[in-house]
Amino acid sequence: MKFNELDLLPELLKSIQAMGFEETTPIQEQTIPLALEGKDVIGQAQTGTGKTAAFGLPMLQKIDVKNHNVQGLVIAPTRELAIQTQEEIFRLSKDKRVKVTCVYGGADISRQIKQIKGGAQIVVGTPGRMLDHIRRKTLKLNQVETLVLDEADEMLNMGFIEDIETIIKEIPTERQTLLFSATMPAPIKRIGERFMNDPETVRIKTKTLSASTIEQYYTKARDNEKFDIMTRLLDVQNPKSTILFARTKRRVDELAKGLEMRGYQAEGIHGDLSQSKRMSVLKDFKKGNIDILVATDVAARGLDVTGLSHVYNYDIPQDPESYVHRIGRTGRAGEKGVAVTFVTPHEMGYLRTVESLTKQSMTSLRPPTNDEALESQLQTAMADIQKMVDENGLDKYENAAEKLLSSYSAEDLAAALIKTIVKDATEVPVKITPQRPLPSKDKRRGGGGGKGGNRNYKGKGGNRSNYKGKGRSGDNRGKGRSGSRRSNSK
Repeated sequence: MKFNELDLLPELLKSIQAMGFEETTPIQEQTIPLALEGKDVIGQAQTGTGKTAAFGLPMLQKIDVKNHNVQGLVIAPTRELAIQTQEEIFRLSKDKRVKVTCVYGGADISRQIKQIKGGAQIVVGTPGRMLDHIRRKTLKLNQVETLVLDEADEMLNMGFIEDIETIIKEIPTERQTLLFSATMPAPIKRIGERFMNDPETVRIKTKTLSASTIEQYYTKARDNEKFDIMTRLLDVQNPKSTILFARTKRRVDELAKGLEMRGYQAEGIHGDLSQSKRMSVLKDFKKGNIDILVATDVAARGLDVTGLSHVYNYDIPQDPESYVHRIGRTGRAGEKGVAVTFVTPHEMGYLRTVESLTKQSMTSLRPPTNDEALESQLQTAMADIQKMVDENGLDKYENAAEKLLSSYSAEDLAAALIKTIVKDATEVPVKITPQRPLPSKDKRRGGGGGKGGNRNYKGKGGNRSNYKGKGRSGDNRGKGRSGSRRSNSK
């Protein structure tokens, strides 16, 4: 279903279009019509399925922009989710001009008070900080018409249920309540029974993967090692086209810039880009002018991109549904796909959760060495040079070539040509801002994960079969990093 088929206000549709979204996700398609009718809804779905728009759009539809009191409240379990939710609701409300603010612990409370008093109409936040504001009488909920409980099972796990019940008692009983949870344990069902009015239930099943089309690997690495390992993998696997997923907008920008510095054809997209820039990047990617698209989950959602040979998860996603959605972009239409996920030792619990819910194991992949990456670059460079010679058109350069041959050997000149194409990664240092790992989900912190042990990529006879790249076939040699490296060395 397309968004313009929903009974949404024109200004909301304009904002949705500006964000590049056209079609609804399953949770949006089933939830938004019910919520627009004013019904209470229990949505069972993982993070990464488009829940924010599923509850955000109906809430925004009801907001009276002339009323400068809090009319919508979203309770989230973590600061990170609260911030992410606030940012997306803000973008969805850009054309309706709804004031949205975020409150959470560990931040300046006086600034939050100022924002609430400044006419915040939707407040997103964590339970503890919301209670703090309620007790200070800086957050008044007597005019709230829509209450959203996001990731309710996570709030249960974190011991927030009593806080939530206290907050709910401050909200008028004549309201709409939307509750979202990946699972439905008994305490969550009781919240539905106690605080919701005859709720409709929407269940979205976790997608499954076809093991026959996508080969899944993981590489365990510290955050400061990821970038160098990734570029070595790119050199060895030589993907025809790939999306690289990162957790934050800042990281997308840094990764895209770092890849360009090392000679790769890469561009980044995230929610802060203008629509024209976003469309320009996507157009270049589809044309093959860009080999690597760096993106956040939010920016990549709803993109119509086909024919990907590889997907790289620079940061492991927080939930299995996002992982399934990410890697499902490769291995389509009967083609083989490769997915590689970088995971820090403290985040191994997330990898196990993904494996458990997708019922598929990832194979541990040993990172290639610098020498192995260089060897792959040399093979690609020689293939490119051979193609240039075969295409001919070198007549106008022959006089210059003869002069050089009178002073240098053919071997020296060929080596110089290869050197201009191949870049030593150690000559171009790239620093990616460190990021805290996700909260530990596994007390064992680290260890195995995945079947097959720690495979080396060299198989019998020294082949590269375990990397499952597209090889070094002639059809891929003419484009990719070698070409961009030449232009990079101007």
